[in-house]
Amino acid sequence: MVELIVSFLFDEISFFNLFSYLSTRTILSTLTSLLLVLIFGEGFIRLISSFQFNQTFDGRAPNRHMVKHGTPTMGGILIVSSVLISGILWGNLFDKYLILGLICIVGFAIIGFIDDYKKVKIESSKGLSSIEKIFFQSILAGIISISLFMLAESKNELIYIVPFFKNIALDLGIFFIFISIFIIVGSSNAVNLTDGLDGLAILPVILIASALGIIAWAAGNVIASDYLYIPYVEDTGELLVLCGALVGAGIGFLWFNAYPAQIFMGDVGSLSMGAFIAYIAIVVRHEIVFAVMSAVFVMEALSVIIQVGSFKIRRKRVFKMAPIHHHFELSGWKEPKIIVRFWILTFIFVLLGLSLLKIR
Repeated sequence: MVELIVSFLFDEISFFNLFSYLSTRTILSTLTSLLLVLIFGEGFIRLISSFQFNQTFDGRAPNRHMVKHGTPTMGGILIVSSVLISGILWGNLFDKYLILGLICIVGFAIIGFIDDYKKVKIESSKGLSSIEKIFFQSILAGIISISLFMLAESKNELIYIVPFFKNIALDLGIFFIFISIFIIVGSSNAVNLTDGLDGLAILPVILIASALGIIAWAAGNVIASDYLYIPYVEDTGELLVLCGALVGAGIGFLWFNAYPAQIFMGDVGSLSMGAFIAYIAIVVRHEIVFAVMSAVFVMEALSVIIQVGSFKIRRKRVFKMAPIHHHFELSGWKEPKIIVRFWILTFIFVLLGLSLLKIR
């Protein structure tokens, strides 16, 4: 929005030309969302507490988590609001990828809000059922995926990049839609499953969003995309503004969410951020690289699938409790140690993912 406003002033005052640069707007977007969360964080926590939107202990975590009963939740509202404001303020509102990105994060936040609200305000409710949640997620992911497919102006927007091979790209046609739905829904739920310890999910999201923002810039730059042998997709650079906004909001939220947490993000935060980073990966055509970067999220989701499958088939559990971070808790690891080690693992996986850009 700012870019549109000051474009009328470029000829009159050269200083305003500064706001036309993507780098400037990304920095300002990051700082804006960061300051919004830091400034309004304490007040938001008090507001949420006054509405009694508090975490309840449902027995799906070790008993030591009972001390977290009553901690304010739904902090994702603050994150998403900050990203929305920063994105609208500093982004190019004529960019299709930016608009779809905002729709993605807000749409999944609404699904998460409904789920959270039912948990905290309706007695004995466990929120949306798994079927209901996946249904609504799939509908929204379908709308986004179909939009990307229909709005594609070149093959580069639909092909699949194969790591290690610079001349191999797969064009799966209409199956792009179904694969994209699976990735968005899967990522959304994987981040949601990971969000079980204080700060465990937010920093990996920050790291992955930062890396994907760099890839989005490179994909939208003719010279950089040619150098890295990645598909040139016009206008994806604008997604760097949204990634910056998410990074800023995430860092600000971590201030309050770090152990011991003053507030939890809830499904409104985890579902929306998981879907958003998947959306970025799909737009820049690096789903496999994204899977590498998200190895911690993948591990968490697989631990639940393995646990449930093993119990149904063999009547035996593989882990002491799933997701796997609870297994480590019950194995004697302290919560801060699990959190920091998962952060370190994500940092390593993000670096591995970025290295795949050049190893072709």
